[in-house]
Amino acid sequence: MENVYVVIMAGGSGTRFWPLSREAMPKQLLRIEGEETLIQQTMARVTPLIPLNRIFIVTNKNHAEQIRYQLPEIKRENFIIEPLPRNTAAAIGFASAHIYHHNPDAVMAVLSADHVIKERDRFLDVLRDAIKVAGKDFLVTIGLKPTRPETGYGYIEAGELIEVRSQKSEVRSQQQEARRKKQEVRNEKMETGSDKSDITVYSVKRFVEKPDAERAAVYLKEGNFYWNSGMFVWKAGRILEEIGDYMPVLSKGLREIASAIGKEDETEVTENAFTKFELISIDYGVMEKSARVAVVPADFGWSDVGSWTALDEISAIDPGGNVIMGNVIDIDSRSSIIYATDRLVATIGLKDMVVVDTDDATLVCRKDRAQDVKKIVEDLKRRGSEEYITHTTVIRPWGTFTLLEKGERYKIKRIMVNPGERLSYQMHYHRSEHWVVVSGTAKVTRGEEVFFINSNESTYIPMETRHRLENPGKIPLQIIEVQNGEYLGEDDIVRFEDEYGRE
Repeated sequence: MENVYVVIMAGGSGTRFWPLSREAMPKQLLRIEGEETLIQQTMARVTPLIPLNRIFIVTNKNHAEQIRYQLPEIKRENFIIEPLPRNTAAAIGFASAHIYHHNPDAVMAVLSADHVIKERDRFLDVLRDAIKVAGKDFLVTIGLKPTRPETGYGYIEAGELIEVRSQKSEVRSQQQEARRKKQEVRNEKMETGSDKSDITVYSVKRFVEKPDAERAAVYLKEGNFYWNSGMFVWKAGRILEEIGDYMPVLSKGLREIASAIGKEDETEVTENAFTKFELISIDYGVMEKSARVAVVPADFGWSDVGSWTALDEISAIDPGGNVIMGNVIDIDSRSSIIYATDRLVATIGLKDMVVVDTDDATLVCRKDRAQDVKKIVEDLKRRGSEEYITHTTVIRPWGTFTLLEKGERYKIKRIMVNPGERLSYQMHYHRSEHWVVVSGTAKVTRGEEVFFINSNESTYIPMETRHRLENPGKIPLQIIEVQNGEYLGEDDIVRFEDEYGRE
């Protein structure tokens, strides 16, 4: 496994999980199931197999800060930052170029940051099998055995059985035997798992778009269709060759990026290349065209948590068939999902409904319309509404801030700084700030001054004045901040020093 790398794709927005997920806090950064966020769960799954120095995170500039906060064990140089969103073909190609630069013999597993997998040991067994198959120059995709006629996933139709002898390290086709025993072998393998010496792997006949309910039922009955998990394993060099065969513009740009890695113009070259890349998935761009694609069947309690109805699969269900989370009082509801945060949500007699309440937005819909939540997010974007961008409470490496009120030329926040932490040494061009300490002791740097303010005391930070707030105490520091100015956006900040490596 010394040549094996893991690439975690963490640039998605998770629009179907609004209002809990937002553009600034997407699904992979949320605690949806268990005590860990989804990206923390992904990391915990792979670290028993792959060391930290060979795990890379592909994300964008906006999400990198929060991911670093959640995964402090991952070094900064192991973040691969996309300058522009260009779908998975560009993101995977970009990561492959970096991995190949590190190690031309690398085999890389591409995993999503926002999946739930219940059976970690079985997942690792499948990953080991896929790595062995990828070592034979296959582009391997992991196909999940369907458990229902699901219309929300793409499908993979398996072709002929390919036998991989792990003891002799050879691959040979078993087409005639497969035609005769294909269904028998498949059923046996899915029930008992791969044996000690062989790996069950099939050629891929075709990739299928998300079907309607009737077609999905046919796929389930036929038995040789698998859910497309979006998890892949291949040699970094091999996928770059395939991109060269089928996506010449992307391939040319990746070569330019590779030649600039570690040089002064790397950022400029990367940004220029990304402006030319298509918005296309790796499935459309390469996988559907390549003759070297194989699927390894799997069954390890997987969910992509693609919408609110996925909670039925991964969460505890009460006697009425409901998933109830948070501050909820429910009477006589059936088969519903009710999610609340701090505010009390009371429900009576619901059936097949989804109710999700956050500080600034509430979603109510039928379960069979849960996939349409993305349409609400699209409408919020068109309106320019902040409710699709961020929550009222925003997590920072030093603590949190909560928006309490805003109006023309003013904004009021509650800021909580953890003991021993401090904000960046910074300045604002367009706003001044008043700070009132509610609890704790604040150490304030204002220009050349350094002083302390205690509970029920305040200070003023003029516009264009360098300043810093820190908590030298043992208890959380809580202040009320009143901003005043012509522009109050979060991007009006110039950082001169920062403890957390932010720009």
